[in-house]
Amino acid sequence: MIQQAQNKYPHIPFHVEDATALTDKNQFDAVFSNATLHWVKQPEQALQAIYNSLKTNGRFVAEFGAKGNVAKITNEIKAQAGKLNLPYAEEKFPWYFPSIGEYTTLMEKAGFHASFAQAFDRPTPLKGKDRLRNWINMFGQSMIPNLAEPTYLQLIQQIEANLQRSMYKNGHWIADYKRIRVIGIKQ
Repeated sequence: MIQQAQNKYPHIPFHVEDATALTDKNQFDAVFSNATLHWVKQPEQALQAIYNSLKTNGRFVAEFGAKGNVAKITNEIKAQAGKLNLPYAEEKFPWYFPSIGEYTTLMEKAGFHASFAQAFDRPTPLKGKDRLRNWINMFGQSMIPNLAEPTYLQLIQQIEANLQRSMYKNGHWIADYKRIRVIGIKQ
């Protein structure tokens, strides 16, 4: 995404940095984030760093996973791991999915005026028969300890079998995405 932005807008500098350790102070008119902040498990540090990087009246606009995001999938991963007596540690859950109240409270603690907050369902098609399996391999693997291939396949097959009725429609898996959108203004 950064490469595409640099190609389209070569006169604007783009950087990839740790959201919890931004060093710019009062530099930016706006900070925008899409589908990133649910990977940042230290939201207070990220919000403070974003706040500090903005000029007065600067805007922070973000969309990311909200409370309940992919809950059907992750709950089934946990359930099947438990049935196979596989260890599961909550710290292995790779995401931070807050409610609006939780996140806007953190925004206000960082100094933002939370001028907009919205949570909504965004059912997302995962095209193709193997897409749920691919999604788990890509995003949910940290929830499952290293397993021998036969055990891993058994786990995945049972997850697919249990979710098929509720999540497989017209040849597509429909992931139960829930999103939060926020806008904060640095005062």
